[in-house]
Amino acid sequence: MPIGAERYGSRADTLAFVACLVLSLVALALPEALRMPISAALRRTALLPAVAIETRASISREQRQNVLLLRSQRDSLALAAGQVPELEAENAQLRALLQLRGRLRAGFVTAEVLHQTGLTDGLTMLLAAGRADGVAPLAPVVSPNGLVGMVIAADPHTSVVMAWTHPDFRVSAMVEGGKIFGVVAARRGETAGEVMELRGVPYRDSLPAGTPVVTSGLGGVFPRGIPLGTVQGMLSESAGWERTYLLRPGAHPAQVSHVLVLSASLAADSLEPAFDTLPAPAGAGPAERRP
Repeated sequence: MPIGAERYGSRADTLAFVACLVLSLVALALPEALRMPISAALRRTALLPAVAIETRASISREQRQNVLLLRSQRDSLALAAGQVPELEAENAQLRALLQLRGRLRAGFVTAEVLHQTGLTDGLTMLLAAGRADGVAPLAPVVSPNGLVGMVIAADPHTSVVMAWTHPDFRVSAMVEGGKIFGVVAARRGETAGEVMELRGVPYRDSLPAGTPVVTSGLGGVFPRGIPLGTVQGMLSESAGWERTYLLRPGAHPAQVSHVLVLSASLAADSLEPAFDTLPAPAGAGPAERRP
């Protein structure tokens, strides 16, 4: 481009800018009665494209805000819908727990299971109740579906429970009716923490699948009649003069949020009537239902 043409374009832009500046100053100096019609005429003619662009920009901003609001509402609804089954299951557990409290009437402490992480997670549980609430070591811990574990340490306001999934946990058990006795412990290996073992059943006795197994009351720690689980089948490696059976647990520690800690005054009682009439909570999984 020739230098003269470029210089001429620069002067024309400068003159246009100066002219616009002068016109704007003149417009500001005019009386309002004259200024308003002129501004209205400019908006209808020369400034009409700019006004249209501003209008579209305003609509776009509003639509963008509406999309963000709808997205936030959709995410909130999706989160709430995902929590509905958990809330229903927890409400069912609390209703069953209230029924169990009503049947026991006395000799227990209600406790909430606190979340904890660590090497012993799944083997022990932390409860929001301690010595100040009447919790003592060796106290049985139950849910509406059966035995959960046993208190091994009690602080003033918290307590530690050894769950039945712990490899050192043992409880004397019997088949309902008190004809066959044995010892229940957690199974080790690949299915550790998922199923129980009923050990020490005399070889002459056989238990069909689905047979309920409860605590026997022997030993003076666990009252008689607390559900432990139901028989799944006999282990193929059982040998000698006794049999070992696999049990599907009635209550799994990972699925309980509130429990009852029983006192020593219930050790000599039979709790079979309190558990036999309790329904299985709605939405309970196979390992969580009342046997």
